[in-house]
Parts: sequence; C-alpha cells; structure tokens
Amino acid sequence: MLDKFREAKQLEIESLRKDFAEGRIPAAYQGERPSFVDAIRAKGPGAIIAEFKPASPSKGVLGENLNPLDWAETYAKNGAAAISVLTEHKYFKGTPDFLFMMNGPGVPLLRKDFIFDPLQVAMTASSPASAMLLIARMCDDAAHLRQLIEIARMPGLAPVVEIFDQADLDMAREAGADIIQVNNRDLDTLQVTLDQARKFITQKKEGELWICASGVNERAEVEEMASLGYDAVLIGTSLMRAENPGEKLAELTGAK
Repeated sequence: MLDKFREAKQLEIESLRKDFAEGRIPAAYQGERPSFVDAIRAKGPGAIIAEFKPASPSKGVLGENLNPLDWAETYAKNGAAAISVLTEHKYFKGTPDFLFMMNGPGVPLLRKDFIFDPLQVAMTASSPASAMLLIARMCDDAAHLRQLIEIARMPGLAPVVEIFDQADLDMAREAGADIIQVNNRDLDTLQVTLDQARKFITQKKEGELWICASGVNERAEVEEMASLGYDAVLIGTSLMRAENPGEKLAELTGAK
C-alpha cells in the first residue's frame, strides 16, 4: 500500500527538485502558525483532530464538490482541537491548496500526505500548516526520519510521526520524535482494530504527545482512548460520512 503512495508522489518530488535546481525555492509562510501541541494539550486528553478528506483508498469517494472553507468553519465551531487536511491527490482527492483555504478559523492544521523528501517538508513550511505527518516506515532509516523531523521544526512545524508496529516506534524514538500517532489500520488487509492503540499506549513516555488514528467513531471510544492516555484522537471517515458533521463532531467531543 505505501509503495503505491510513494510512487504517486514521484512526479511531485521531481517537480520540486526541478524548481529547486532552478532557484525557485518556496519562502516560509510568514503568517501566524498556531501551536498544534498547545491546542491538543488544551483540549486533551481525548482532543479531537477532525479530518477533511474527499476520498480514501478503502472507502472511495466520501463527498462530491465539497467546500473546504465550510468544513473548516464547521469543525472550528464544534470543538475540533485541530484539523487534519489530506493534500494527496491521486488516492484522497486532496491538494495543498486546502491548507490555505482552511486556514481562516485559526484552528491548527495538520498536513496529512506521504512525505519522505526534504523538499516536501520545505513546501509544507510555505503553507499555513502547523503540523505535518511523517510515516516512519516511508523513511529509509532513523537518520532519514530524523532529518525530516529537524527540517520540519526549523520553521515551527510540529512533526507527527505515524507508526504501525514496534519497529516503527523504535525508529521514531531513535529519530527524536515526540509526537507519536498510532494507526490502527493493517496496511495489508486494511482492517482496523483499536487493539493496536490499546497495545502501544503502554509504551508512552513522559513529555510525549500521543494520537490515536483510524477506527474511532463514537464518543465512548474517544473516552476510552483518553482514559488510556491518548492526548488526541484523529477522526475522519465518520465525520465525512455524517449527515450533519457539526452535530457528529459535537457528539464526539462530548459537547452534545
């Protein structure tokens, strides 16, 4: 699965390298970049990171002609601590433009994409994103991941490192990650189980921020993850498919 995603990013990376070689280096975003970590801590444990994704490989198209501005306002008004924004085009129908379109309400934005080249980090730094996703196993080794983490931190981006297994967690720790996102999806079968989150949270260390991703759909599950020690829960599909996303988010946060 990740090999497909890596292949899908090659044209983008080649284009970035060409721009860089010709001196077209994107300038770092000069506007306010609200703190992702502070926003999570303020509403955690169990803060909700509400995700905007028009499609997914496992569920197909989740909505047609969606207005990112409306979704950002809905998420902000109904208690999202942060917004996860899919920017990958081929499989998720996203675009980096979403980061600019969803910046208005002032909620920290997490750029979610398949990022494994330093120039992709530089491109993210030129956007209003407050955080970016780095998938541990898309990196060659811990040194590669550490490089991406350190480049992200320079302009104030929070690097969120996603893990699927123990080897991923070990690599994340070796690379200096302090924000760990546990993905509950099996990449081979696409099956999801919260047992993954339940297992890994026992290894959380003081000072780290942990996020549970995939498979949480109800308030009771949010409460369980919070009680186990998760600072935040990332929720996408159930919000995108909800008849009233604002009401569903309010329910997940416990406001309703």
